[in-house]
Amino acid sequence: MQTVLITGCSSGFGLDLAHSFHARGWSVIAAMRRPDPALLPTSDRMRVIALDVTDPASIAETAKLPIDVLVNNAGIGWLNAHEGTPPEAVQALFATNTFGPMELIRAVLSQMRARRAGVIVNVSSSVTLKPLHLLSAYTASKAALNAFTEVLALELAPFGIRAHTVLPGRAPETRFGANAQARMTGIPEAYGALAQEVFARFGAEDPGALTRAEDVTAAVWRAATDPSAPARLPAGADAVAAFQG
Repeated sequence: MQTVLITGCSSGFGLDLAHSFHARGWSVIAAMRRPDPALLPTSDRMRVIALDVTDPASIAETAKLPIDVLVNNAGIGWLNAHEGTPPEAVQALFATNTFGPMELIRAVLSQMRARRAGVIVNVSSSVTLKPLHLLSAYTASKAALNAFTEVLALELAPFGIRAHTVLPGRAPETRFGANAQARMTGIPEAYGALAQEVFARFGAEDPGALTRAEDVTAAVWRAATDPSAPARLPAGADAVAAFQG
């Protein structure tokens, strides 16, 4: 039985991924900053752990567990013009979206190399394929993750370890967008009209042309289980359109 570690399992894609892998017979380590075991089924194949990907001690403790597949799903968003984005917000984005996955990967690689097997799946974003207004800092953190994963795949191939990037589009059914808006500081007055236009555009989108949780689950599952899976997998109708266009 294989074991998958999934970060960011308290909601959204991570929670759906934990349910999906468990339903398919895998052993799941569901990582959350604030663990809530009630969110997931009680089972000897389901373990809910505390993990803060920005905390080296938390990462080191997690890496002691046997892990066949690592899914770096935890992430935070941010909506604002660059001029209205304080340096500490940029640092927080990179700490969680880029440096956290990099350090967790570093911590688990020795056990994967020893087995000469393993898969790393980094959940990025389709905004790295098609830029959107007010997402410059967030996009930069995910674009860095993309580039890192591409080089990582080359380095790890001789050891039988695969690395993939999954690029979801916009998923209104998750709390990600709302959390990003709640986290942002005030948009500078000069960008007020642009912000209103962007938010209006978001509200007018056809849900059928966006990303569903099952799209992301399917892409991550393929990356985890299919040795012929491509290095980058778009997830969702809008992500596929961005990838092709």
